[in-house]
Formats: sequence, C-alpha cells, structure tokens
Amino acid sequence: MPTYNKLVRDNIPQIIQATGKKYSIEVLSDQDYKKYLKQKSYEELDEYCAAQSSEEAVEELADLLEVIHALANFHGSSIEEVENIRKGKAISRGAFEKKILLLDVED
Repeated sequence: MPTYNKLVRDNIPQIIQATGKKYSIEVLSDQDYKKYLKQKSYEELDEYCAAQSSEEAVEELADLLEVIHALANFHGSSIEEVENIRKGKAISRGAFEKKILLLDVED
C-alpha cells in the first residue's frame, strides 16, 4: 500500500472510496495544516515548473491558486484581499509584464 502523507483536496477520500480501495486519513491541527499547505504550495509550484504544455501549466496554476486560497483563509484573509494587495503593488511597484531582468545596482 503506497504511503502519501500529503495534504489532499476535500473530496479525495470519497473518490478513493468509490474505487473500492481502503484508505486512512487524519484531520490536521491548525499548526500541521499550515505546515502541509506550505509543502503543498511547493509541490504545486514544482508541478507547474515541470509542465510541458500551456494547457498543463494552466492546470497546475489552478492547483496552486487553490492552495493560495486556502492559505489566505488560514491567515484570516480572503483571495479578494490578496488580490487587492496585489493590485496595489502592481500600481506602486509595477507588475512583471515588461520582462525586466535586474542585473546589478551600483552602490
């Protein structure tokens, strides 16, 4: 039996059960939930970086965004608040649309 020890989406146990397989789960404490959400964000980012097509990349970005939603909620915020902060930073500092690579800054 494979061991995963990773955070999964809420409906995964029911999906596994529908296949007739047995599984075990644990409901995490807040401290562990935060830890596993952070691990999941790295996992999803790695999967995005490994994507071979734009379609696959967008699918992985959706997974990463789901983790960001959960992290915002964990911190007592919302994706709307995160988006408002993102917009403010885009106005004050710019976005990443101009593809600028900073090489160095003279002291």
